[in-house]
Formats: sequence, C-alpha cells, structure tokens
Amino acid sequence: MLDLAPDRASLDPIEIASRDEIAALQLERMKWSLAHAYNNVPFYKSAFEAAGVHPDDLTSLDDLKRFPFTRKSDLRDHYPFGLFAVPREKVARIHGSSGTTGRPTVVGYTKRDIETWASVMARSIRASGGRPGDMVHVAYGYGLFTGGLGAHYGAEALGCTVVPMSGGMTERQIQLIGDFKPDVIMVTPSYMLAILDHFRAEGLDPRETSLKVGIFGAEPWTNAMRAEIEEAFDMHAVDIYGLSEVMGPGVANECVETKDGLHIWEDHFYPEVIDPASGAPVADGELGELVFTSLTKEALPVIRYRTGDLTRLSPGTARSMRRMEKITGRADDMLIIRGVNVFPTQIEEQILKLEALAPHYLIEVHREGRLDTLTVHVECRGAEASGPIRDAAGRALDVAVKNTVGISIRTRVVDPGAIERSMGKAKRVVDHRPKD
Repeated sequence: MLDLAPDRASLDPIEIASRDEIAALQLERMKWSLAHAYNNVPFYKSAFEAAGVHPDDLTSLDDLKRFPFTRKSDLRDHYPFGLFAVPREKVARIHGSSGTTGRPTVVGYTKRDIETWASVMARSIRASGGRPGDMVHVAYGYGLFTGGLGAHYGAEALGCTVVPMSGGMTERQIQLIGDFKPDVIMVTPSYMLAILDHFRAEGLDPRETSLKVGIFGAEPWTNAMRAEIEEAFDMHAVDIYGLSEVMGPGVANECVETKDGLHIWEDHFYPEVIDPASGAPVADGELGELVFTSLTKEALPVIRYRTGDLTRLSPGTARSMRRMEKITGRADDMLIIRGVNVFPTQIEEQILKLEALAPHYLIEVHREGRLDTLTVHVECRGAEASGPIRDAAGRALDVAVKNTVGISIRTRVVDPGAIERSMGKAKRVVDHRPKD
C-alpha cells in the first residue's frame, strides 16, 4: 500500500494546535452553544431550569457535567422541528432517520452548518489519505440518510472529483470502479464485502483496481475486517464516525498514517464518555457511552447528546485532538445472554480468525423454556467446502466464542450468498425473545 501520510503544512492549524489552545476555543464555543440552545429552543430552556443550571454557570469545561443530557427520544418527542434553534425558513436542508422503530429523528442545517459539515468531511477525507484532485466513489446511500450527501460535499470541498454512485447496483459499482478508476471509495464496510464477493464471482482481481483508500463507517466493524479488506484490495481501510443528530459523518476520523483510533474534530464536537447506567463521567481510557455537545451548530444544537455508542477516549497521536477507540458496539445493541453481556463485534472477531468462514453472518436469539439461546448463521468460504470442513469450522467457532466471550452458542455454517446482503447498515441480530 502507498504511504499516504499528509504533509503537516496542509493540515488545518487547529488539528495540530496545543491542548491549551484547543480547550480555550472549546470553552468559548461551548458558552455560545449553551446560550444559543437556551435562548432559542424551549426544550433546552425547560431542561436547564429543571436541572437548576443556566448557560452563565459554565465557567470551565468541567462545568458541562452539571447540564442535562439529550436523548434520541427527545428528538422524536419534538418531531418534526421542535428542537430547531432557528426559524424553519432559515434551514437550508433537512435530513432524518428512516423511522422504522417509530417516529423518525429529524435534523436541520443552516447554510453555515452545511459549510461546517463539508469542512470536517474534507478534513476527514484528507486524514484518510485523500488529496485534492483524487476521484472519490461515493457508495453511501443518498437521500434523507446523511452518508451520501455528507461524503459528497466533503469530497467536493477538498477539491476531489465525485462519483455519486449511491448504494445498490453492485455490478454497476464494479464496472464504474474499473472504468473511472477512482482513488477513494466511501461505503459501509459490510457493503464493501458484498462488492468484494462480486469481484471474485466475476473472476476479477480486486488488488488490480485503482483504489488507494476505503473510508468506512455507519456501522461497527473490527480490525480483523480491516485486515481482510486491506489484503483483498491492497488499499488502506480507514474508519470514519458520525451520526446525524450530531452532524452526520465527519465527527471523527482515523488518520491513515497511524490507524490507531479516530481523532475527534474537537473544535466542533466536544466529547465525553459516561457510565451508561449512572450517567457519571468516566476517566479517559475507560469504556463507556459516548456523549457529544455541538460547539458550532446553528439549526440543531445538541447538548450532551447520548449517542448509545460504546468507546474509550485517549490522547491524540497524529493530531492534537483526542481519539476515540473504534466503536465496540452500542448500549442498545448489547445482548444479555444468560447474564453475559455480548456484542455482535465480539462474535465477528472470532469468525474472522477462521479461514473456512466468511465475514457474512446473522445472529438469532431465542428463548427456550427459561433459557436464552444464541445461534450464529455464518457463510463458508467457497461453495466447494465439504461437509466435514464446515462442521469443523462451526465447532471451532463454538469453542472460540465460549473461551473468549463466555457463552455457549450454536453455529450453523451455510452456503456462500445465503446471508442477505445489505446496501447500507448491515442487520446483524434478530431477537425472537418475547418482549414482555
């Protein structure tokens, strides 16, 4: 793979500023954001008053812990525009979630918000190894989902040529990658694996493509999956993080020269990690739920927004800004199986260690009598894999999960292509347990 470390002279000065300079800017912007939310969003005015705090009470960054949390349910309760801090006619764009589990969450952006978003996305693409003049193949979905347009505007802001492919039409994706010869692809990691399957099915060598960098986000993925993609395509696989309530993709990004965690763009997004149960802040380096306060958003400021994502904070390396560990799972995706906390990524890690198994899987949870059971359906590599090879791989996964996670599972090794492919976020778990 090429050495794509950027020239430090090309970085935004704040990326390599001192921690004192970053903290001073954060405090100034946080005071503005708290006042903006309090003065323009009735929900925040009421929430602050109920908690006995006022924006003027913030005199240091440590004072933020006195302010109340915001949750996704708050956005749904004030659907559609009840949390906007500017008049609706000042909103330049609206995005939202699919709303498959109830009311969708709606987010708005002023013209300046769009410019901010484009700038942090451009910074993210550059940190990943992208450069002005590169061609960027965007295979995130366009529309209300923030992935496609977020990547698109960021690539254009960096000075790249954009191929707005969107998701789906996998054969067409492969054709255009071959014909247009892009340098960068932006897509969910699970869909990149689907693209890889099609390359192999058509007898094409993915290592012969022009791709130098893949920027993958929108779902948790493991370092083992990174290694698989990098080896298959001979390119860098870099992690990007974001969520629509905070901005969209581009809240944090790995640096291609280190790949040691995602640097949070702290000049726009202030991070905390809390104990998911108590809400108390935890020290850097401890696992907990990620919380963000926006520092520059105009249309939809968020104060101490509980993301549900589990990670750790640590000091910066390639940049001065703090890093977050790759997301290990979500507080609301955690399965409790016979008293043991289980995350899909833990099982995925073990799958990727077994050569006979492919990284396409589905976890089913049932309740048999009083006991919960977990079945992993996972594809084998190669349709020619014999029954004994599949049986051995299934037993090996059973043992590996028992030894590392601490639960007994049932593994069902299925034919290649049997697990439904996702063109967006992969569905990894189906929980059949009674809800009551």
